[in-house]
Amino acid sequence: MNSHIKTVLIIGGGFAGMTAALQLSRNGFAVDLVEIDAGWRSYGAGISLHGSTLRVLKQLGLIDRFFEEGFASDGVEMRGPDDRVLVTLPTPRVAGPDIPGGGGIMRPALAKMLSDAVRASSTRVRLGITFTDLHQDADGVTVHFNDGTEGRYDLVIGADGLYSAVRAKMFPHAPKPRFIGQSVWRAVLPKPAGINTVAMWMGPTVKVGLNGVGKDQAYLFLTEDRATNDFVAPETFVETLRGLLERFSSPIIRTIAAELSSEHQIVYRPLEQMLLPRPWSNGRVVLIGDAVHATTPHLAAGACIGIEDAMVLAEELAAAEDILSALSGFEARRWERCRMVVENSGRLADIEIHGGSREEHAAIMQASMKTLAEAI
Repeated sequence: MNSHIKTVLIIGGGFAGMTAALQLSRNGFAVDLVEIDAGWRSYGAGISLHGSTLRVLKQLGLIDRFFEEGFASDGVEMRGPDDRVLVTLPTPRVAGPDIPGGGGIMRPALAKMLSDAVRASSTRVRLGITFTDLHQDADGVTVHFNDGTEGRYDLVIGADGLYSAVRAKMFPHAPKPRFIGQSVWRAVLPKPAGINTVAMWMGPTVKVGLNGVGKDQAYLFLTEDRATNDFVAPETFVETLRGLLERFSSPIIRTIAAELSSEHQIVYRPLEQMLLPRPWSNGRVVLIGDAVHATTPHLAAGACIGIEDAMVLAEELAAAEDILSALSGFEARRWERCRMVVENSGRLADIEIHGGSREEHAAIMQASMKTLAEAI
């Protein structure tokens, strides 16, 4: 363990924050994790995971738990309007020869898997708590919390998401999240017959996909072009999503549209992105995950790169001789990979919105997945 860093505060208990807490505590650091949500809840439907995320879950000792609750498969099928598979993009088995190249799981299930592991570690978890101010000097950071307490830490990690309060405090001139002109619809439904891996259908202005999230369930995702970020009333979700699905001639998608109901856990979210230019740290405060590189879901890699951030930061903190070297090493290892995900995801959105080349779309996806399969 780095002799100059003993105490670490993590602000934010999402996927990146939980992974950081788990790995840092295992590496011998004294870790506090504060999460503003007193229920430590995780919202949303399903989530697709790359083989690189499965590799991290294996490293954390959680891969068996994943297989109990999630779904894993190889390849991404690009299908035509008649459901015929036009091409299958490869997903290398980077987590090991016995672990498929990708998978899916319900977001709450993944969150509980990680939170259970964090609770079982030496991490001190404080819920319903966040910071109100922080002051750093050459020797550490003094943090004031909303319950009137304060703490002193060698390092503070901001893992508090797209609208990060830590980022606003430490980088007041950081770029703001940007609406990209698309929104995503998600739902959970019975897995259709014949869908054994990730499948995607490209329409003129809409893209729809399916991925398993368990033995019998599938996660549906659909991106819709929207010129403005307008409110969509929840009572219109079923009717609106059904209308979007009916644009496809695919018998599989039309069957889903006909059977769609409010029981299918429909979620709607406008898509925003943000990439903070380097540096990602200010003194003894560093950002990870969506707080520093929020991406759209076109490569299904947002959670992946946040979880990877946590593992790389833990490695650098354990190996470096001082905190500045650790944070510099972390940033050097993460910048190009995370920039690629944010920018390539944005380019895929542009192609979909403006009716660009499907060949370019497929090439970007294939090149990106190849990069994500590389070692971190």
